[in-house]
Amino acid sequence: MIKKRSTGASAALVDSGDDSDEEILLDNEELSVNQVEINTHIPMFIRPEPTTPPTTSIYESLDYEVVENQLWNQDRQQRSQKFELLKDFFRWIVFISIGIATALVACFINILIDQLSNVKYNFLKHSVDSNVMEGDLAIPYLYWMLTNVIAVLIGSVLVTYVEPVAGGSGIPQVKCYLNGIKIPRLIRIKTLAVKVVGVATSVIGGLAGGKEGPMIHSGAIIAAGLSQGKSTTFGMDFGMLQYFRDDHEKRDFVVGGAAAGVAAAFGAPIGGVIFSLEEVASFWNQSLIWRTMVASVISSFTLNIVLSTYYGLSGLVYPGLFNLGKFEPLPFTYIELFAFVGMGAIGGLLGALWNFANIKLSMLRGRFVKKKWSKVLDALLIAALSATFGSILMFTINDCKPLGNDPIKYPVQLFCEDNEYNAVAALWFQTPEASVKSLFHDPPGSHKILSLALFVLVYYPLSCLTFGLNVSLGIFIPTLLVGAAWGRLIGMTISSILPALELHPGKYALIGAAAQLGGVLRMTISLSVILIESTGNISFAFPLIVTLITAKWVGDLFNEGIYDTQISTLWRVPMLPWSLEPSFQNLNAFDIMNHPVVTIKIREKAKFIYDILKNHSFNGFPVVDENECLIGLVLRWQLVVILRRSLYHEKKKFWVDKVSLETFRSEYPRYPSIETVNLNMDKTEYTVDLEMFMKPAPHSVSRETSVPRIFQLFRALGLRHLPVVSVDNKVMGIITRKDFLKHHNH
Repeated sequence: MIKKRSTGASAALVDSGDDSDEEILLDNEELSVNQVEINTHIPMFIRPEPTTPPTTSIYESLDYEVVENQLWNQDRQQRSQKFELLKDFFRWIVFISIGIATALVACFINILIDQLSNVKYNFLKHSVDSNVMEGDLAIPYLYWMLTNVIAVLIGSVLVTYVEPVAGGSGIPQVKCYLNGIKIPRLIRIKTLAVKVVGVATSVIGGLAGGKEGPMIHSGAIIAAGLSQGKSTTFGMDFGMLQYFRDDHEKRDFVVGGAAAGVAAAFGAPIGGVIFSLEEVASFWNQSLIWRTMVASVISSFTLNIVLSTYYGLSGLVYPGLFNLGKFEPLPFTYIELFAFVGMGAIGGLLGALWNFANIKLSMLRGRFVKKKWSKVLDALLIAALSATFGSILMFTINDCKPLGNDPIKYPVQLFCEDNEYNAVAALWFQTPEASVKSLFHDPPGSHKILSLALFVLVYYPLSCLTFGLNVSLGIFIPTLLVGAAWGRLIGMTISSILPALELHPGKYALIGAAAQLGGVLRMTISLSVILIESTGNISFAFPLIVTLITAKWVGDLFNEGIYDTQISTLWRVPMLPWSLEPSFQNLNAFDIMNHPVVTIKIREKAKFIYDILKNHSFNGFPVVDENECLIGLVLRWQLVVILRRSLYHEKKKFWVDKVSLETFRSEYPRYPSIETVNLNMDKTEYTVDLEMFMKPAPHSVSRETSVPRIFQLFRALGLRHLPVVSVDNKVMGIITRKDFLKHHNH
């Protein structure tokens, strides 16, 4: 018997719970503004089935709960203790490989950016020097704009036309994945290739972005690929690591990859582990912490060896892509703590304003910038705008400083005297990472107050305009750069008012960078550890922590961090938060469940199952006995594989000895869709016996069970479907993660 489920049901989020090619990319114009992601970072959505109502979530869940059916039990019984030890050994090998591979990819990106940036800025320096004497500064401006546009054009075209999910930093997408949400094509090798090229071209193109954030996404992709022992993109299967081919196992490897990405980006292995714990991972255990720590340490160490050797440095002094350089001891007085708290409050206010403006801008882009060519044009306009703003500041502000005091790689003389350089040009004629390092380490007097003030007024909105383009870039570096600029500005202002204090502006630049980053991202613990590891100055930990906490508290008064805002406000992803919304506290299962439900009997006709899969997009179906009592749960992809392989009860003697857990595992991760099933007329009356394939005795709750208790089940167990049963165990409804979202509150 079928109980037809209501149109608002979410027993399964749309599509088949896999990484299959049936997922179709939608342009923003195909979905309403309130329904989909407005920002162009992840224009990856799943086209709903024709029968799916427009109110159904366009996202689906991952199967983090292991399907412990008869095939799983048989597989467990066949394993020996030696096999378990061997599996654990290979798990360690994979984590070590993730650290090495992530570091090598980071080194490639860094060297590519370094080499091409050297060519670009060396060319622009000589163009300015050769044309300034003739008073024709339009030529270097045009060259600058052209080099920006060409580089950004390459990256934007790749992201827009080849792999849109590679856009942005990728951190919110990875966070969604580790929470249990499927983002199509997020962890494919083609995404990694576009990400690598896209990040390099974005930084070389002068956009207000960095390469550090995308390394977290890159590490996640590397981890997902290495852990599977095969490549579906290239059609290669190495015949190993089959036992890691499920969402539950892959999730742990992706956690390690994200942490390795942080370690490679910032030279902060401990910060990488804590970042994964604080920001992205939803499920942890002690063994995973150890393996993640090893992957992070290996990643930072490998990158250190390669880049230190590449740059000809004596010793290992290049632990991460974002090398802040060696900080001298940064003493501080207790009176200064009040200034640091004030700077944290400023960072919280500026971060909240930045997040608000960026979300509004993303909504406008989603509404008016719909065509692919217009998204590319949008990126090119911002690239040209970056060159325009930089040229205006360089050519109009006469901030001259003597050569030799500062480690300037491309000193531009412009209108300065001999043996002098333009300090404003030095901020623009290098990568954003180099500019941050300069603001941290330049000696007092290296910049004018007016120069830094105008730089902040320009770069702050420019970074806001840039984050959301169809390019691959991160938000860490531009945010640090803005904060370092206004932090150094505050330090210089205090020094000019109270010269007896002899403050080093670099110290305030570091505090300002932490405040701005904390105000935008709202991270505290992991960001503190990352900055401490990056600077190598543990004595300055307390001011950093105080600043970050203040920035978070002040920013939280107005809105969430930028990643959480994108996920919840723009994309409406059914992420499970750390705590339940207050509006759900007094509700029970009956209040939020979806009903009636599509159920399947333990023995059902093939035609019947085929019609259900064709006419409904649900991903989970309760299995009932002859009395309509709940006895199991079967997933959509399991039913599709059963029909494709003709595993019918009448033919059981022909296949029962050949079918194993590997039969289903071999289809992972791109499970076939029901459209690939050709059910011949002679097979319609065959019977499917689900006893071997279903998950027996699934988790279920009564209608009176409180929603807070149900929420804890979803959080702790990684559930995807939770049937609601009556006192006589008959299915009354079903609950999925989307039922915990505020905009789905009944």
